[in-house]
Amino acid sequence: MIAISGKRRVVWAPSLAAPDRVLTLLALALSATGLLLVWSATRMGGGHALLVRQAVAVGAGLVLMWLVSRVDLRVLRAYVPPAYVLALVSLAGVLTPLGVRVNGAHSWIVLVPGVQFQPSEFAKVALALAFAVPLGELRDGQRRPGFGGVLLALVLAAVPIGLIALQPDLGTMLVFAAMVAGALLVSGAPKRWLLVLAAGAVGAGAAAWRLGFVRPYQLERLLVLADPGADPGGVGYNAAQARIAIGSGGLYGKGLFNGEQTAGHFVPEQHTDFIFTVAGEELGFAGAALIVLAIGALLWRGLAIARRSHSAYGSVLAGGIVSWIAFQTFLNVGMTVGLMPIVGVPLPFVSYGGSATVAGLLAIGLLQAVHRTKAMQP
Repeated sequence: MIAISGKRRVVWAPSLAAPDRVLTLLALALSATGLLLVWSATRMGGGHALLVRQAVAVGAGLVLMWLVSRVDLRVLRAYVPPAYVLALVSLAGVLTPLGVRVNGAHSWIVLVPGVQFQPSEFAKVALALAFAVPLGELRDGQRRPGFGGVLLALVLAAVPIGLIALQPDLGTMLVFAAMVAGALLVSGAPKRWLLVLAAGAVGAGAAAWRLGFVRPYQLERLLVLADPGADPGGVGYNAAQARIAIGSGGLYGKGLFNGEQTAGHFVPEQHTDFIFTVAGEELGFAGAALIVLAIGALLWRGLAIARRSHSAYGSVLAGGIVSWIAFQTFLNVGMTVGLMPIVGVPLPFVSYGGSATVAGLLAIGLLQAVHRTKAMQP
């Protein structure tokens, strides 16, 4: 079936390839695992409100994933400019009275009392769509993006990164930088641009330091990474308790809902940024490793989609999404085991958080759209 809306030709599922069922099953399995871990982490707090909210977010994310996966990638491309502008407006909105501060970052917008969302999560989707345009839409005879295309992509990324720096949200800034680096690699851009990106990151870090954007608590977290035993009752408390919880699980864990550290809420934010500690304690090394392997398998499918895409735009889009999920997973797991500083990013598909959950599943829908879109017929 082909739907015509004005002068725009919308191509729906009958003309698309079959979906990647393995990718869908992996996203479903990770989301279901996340619901169980969130339930375990929050059940002792009284009521099931957080579990219900997360279930609603998963349901909404799955619906959006299905809808986006059924749209031809060429149609999605037409909506990139408004999506990018909306992302910038929402990121700027958190710096107004609409925004609220949570855990040191001014990253949330309150819609109505009790309902809020994090614009930076949806900005990841918009950014992946936006910088794939100059990197993936090549002129006749081009085999890789030229100087103008790469420069435009970096500018498109710099604006939201700058807005996030004002919040400040170091973890999200790092994820955005990883997305840009991954997209550049997939696009085939000259490797010197990665050096430019790295130099820019160093320069931005130095500027943030001099201008006072780096907060004292962020510096303290870096010191804890260098000396894990420093101040275990203060700034090093989160990291110390996370290692205790994960280590106490042993090989096979204490069993779901049987974690003493989890039940006692010794690890702060254990249902969000530190959900991996719940997996480590209750499911053990084996269960936690299965979660990491499932995310790894999902990333492998994403890379295969990027490699097989019929368009350079689709390849770059998929590469940016894979880089996002991969680096965010590395940050989250790394900070719970003491390999990375605590930067406050959720574990994709598993952590509690409506904005992150919906955005992650929406990204899977985009991967499916890349996979399902056939080559343009002459």
